[in-house]
Amino acid sequence: MPEPIDLTVHSALPCQPGVIDAVPAQARYLSWTLHPGASRSTLALALQALAGQIDGQHAVLGLGAPLLAALDRTVPGLTPFAAPAGSRVDLPVTQAALWLWLRGDDAGALLHRARAVQALLDQAAGAGVFELVDSLAAFCHAAGRDLTGYEDGTENPEGNAALAAALMDESAGAGLAGSSLVAVQRWEHDLGAFDALGQEQQDLSIGRRRSDNEEIADAPDSAHVRRTAQEDFDPEAFVLRRSMPFIDGERCGLVFVAFGASLAPFNAQLRRMSGAEDGVVDALLRFSRPVSGACYWCPPVRGGQVDLSAVDIAAR
Repeated sequence: MPEPIDLTVHSALPCQPGVIDAVPAQARYLSWTLHPGASRSTLALALQALAGQIDGQHAVLGLGAPLLAALDRTVPGLTPFAAPAGSRVDLPVTQAALWLWLRGDDAGALLHRARAVQALLDQAAGAGVFELVDSLAAFCHAAGRDLTGYEDGTENPEGNAALAAALMDESAGAGLAGSSLVAVQRWEHDLGAFDALGQEQQDLSIGRRRSDNEEIADAPDSAHVRRTAQEDFDPEAFVLRRSMPFIDGERCGLVFVAFGASLAPFNAQLRRMSGAEDGVVDALLRFSRPVSGACYWCPPVRGGQVDLSAVDIAAR
């Protein structure tokens, strides 16, 4: 499991702590769309109320481009999720207006916290203004492994490199230092297809041995590790991954979450994985497929609550 990062070495960047903390034991991902008739003032009041309840550690908040457009505001570098031109695989777009990653130790408590957030939004903006379109429980499995048994996030940057990859700095502009852009995809696994590959082909598809997590030197170009080696891009494409497995009835897989100071590294990796760069599709697609895709801006935290001053929403 990725270790927590010492925030004291970068105290000038007031990020939401949950962005860089290790993944929790339990989580719930929520996303909302907007009623098209909602006024800017109504949305601002609702976000002001919500921000007052979000500490960035037990809940990480993200605002999507549709919500910012309704507020008549923009955040540099934030664009809705989109499949790269020339992609050879289906990359669904499920861009929402508002995203929340609830973090904790008790799945039941997270459910009740999700209900409380919905009640707050309904009270502040009116019922139906923020429509909950996705609510998914996730968990930490086997000390940070995907349900396939492979370690997840092995090549995450560490220490100051992780902070530099995940967080905007002071040069981003007023109210933006410490904020992040996040890409979120839900990948559904076909574990039957995965099992049918056999151990050798499973390892070659990932590019690492499951037994010891060692990279396979002569793995094929389609191996996931080869497709996403962050140092092999120009410029390098480092992101801070905070992904978690999920089980939803008979469906299961991974909620892929990648934080960055920019979306460019994620987009570069997605382009290569999808075959848009060189025609080679990531072998991960042999047994897993993306079923959602969205991007959000995660504001910084000041005074113990989310700071939305960059989009002209004052703290309560």
